[in-house]
Amino acid sequence: MESNQLVFIGAVNWRHPAWIGGFYPDDLPDDWLLSYYNTRFHTVYLPNSVWQAAPESAWTEWLNETHAGFVFVLEPGGTESKPASEHVLLATPAWMAEHVWWLDEHPDLRALAQRISQHAVTGEPLFAFSRSGNLALMKEADTLRQVMGY
Repeated sequence: MESNQLVFIGAVNWRHPAWIGGFYPDDLPDDWLLSYYNTRFHTVYLPNSVWQAAPESAWTEWLNETHAGFVFVLEPGGTESKPASEHVLLATPAWMAEHVWWLDEHPDLRALAQRISQHAVTGEPLFAFSRSGNLALMKEADTLRQVMGY
């Protein structure tokens, strides 16, 4: 993965029905959701069942709809044949232990700030995801990222 960004904030999947009419405008077409999500967040974690079921044409569309620094993090499992792109990472358990912060399980922003500081020393990216799609928590984490200068 080639990126100068240190901290990536996102959710598990970009399709959350509760986001319609709040985060997503009511009239936003379903096939524009990722493009809209991509304007606010820099990564998405895709469960194995989602990314492996996606045909190559969907991957081509997803990669074309997202900005150059956007990263798809894929849950491991199954065939492990991910799309060939520097914007797609296959997460292993060891990699996740080092690079992923689950916002819903660890909502303490001071602890997240400490983890970000540790990653700043090593230069290794940190991905903070909300499993539940908690927008308030995601926005707080993104504000913390910005305040810290990352």
